[in-house]
Amino acid sequence: MTTKVALITGTSRAIGLGFAVARQLAQLDHHVLLTARDVSRAEHLAARLRREGHQATALRLDLTDAAGMYQAADHIAHRFGHLDVLINNASGAVDFTVLSALDADLDAVRSALDVDVLGPWRLVQATLPLLQAAPAARVVNVTSVSARQIATGLDLGASLRAPAHSFAKHTLDVLTTVLARALEDTPILVNAVDPGETATHPERGDEGHARPAADSARGVVWAATLGENGPTGKLFRDTRPVT
Repeated sequence: MTTKVALITGTSRAIGLGFAVARQLAQLDHHVLLTARDVSRAEHLAARLRREGHQATALRLDLTDAAGMYQAADHIAHRFGHLDVLINNASGAVDFTVLSALDADLDAVRSALDVDVLGPWRLVQATLPLLQAAPAARVVNVTSVSARQIATGLDLGASLRAPAHSFAKHTLDVLTTVLARALEDTPILVNAVDPGETATHPERGDEGHARPAADSARGVVWAATLGENGPTGKLFRDTRPVT
């Protein structure tokens, strides 16, 4: 039986969501490809999974480097010939202290769009032949509850918090729908998952009120392993649709 292969972006931190997702997919017998701009950090975590008895490889991947994305795709093509799962998890914490769109740093907005939207979009393009070579590939875009500020028309009774991050994640949700529609005549399913508040940034004090990454990862892994009649073009949190 052909080994299932899963690529997860943004897997450079042991307490991060990306690594939790990678571990759970590895436990489901996927060969996981851990990626980061600094490949040494991804390799450290891949080695940790290998010591646990799993199949794991580290790859350098910078979502602002188009040529690098195609090089990574070529590597996967030569080694595996297919890609069963693509998890677009990488994101930049660019402006969490900004409380109004009027105070937004537009360079930060551009950076967020590069990493959260244009990067995943190009990565889907770069890996499309590999996704098509798999029997039924899954693409999961990791979004954020921050996007709901825009999706609900800013009717939350407060100004737009983290405008760059929120706008980028909202646009990623839109991209999810667009890609799902473009692939609707294929077995490839594309969905977005909001992992909820996750304790991955102790520097922001989130460990006091957010859940462990392993708990949040389960919803992402669920979307990555949907059956052939699963949904596409939808937004989920903990396997439930968000409307």
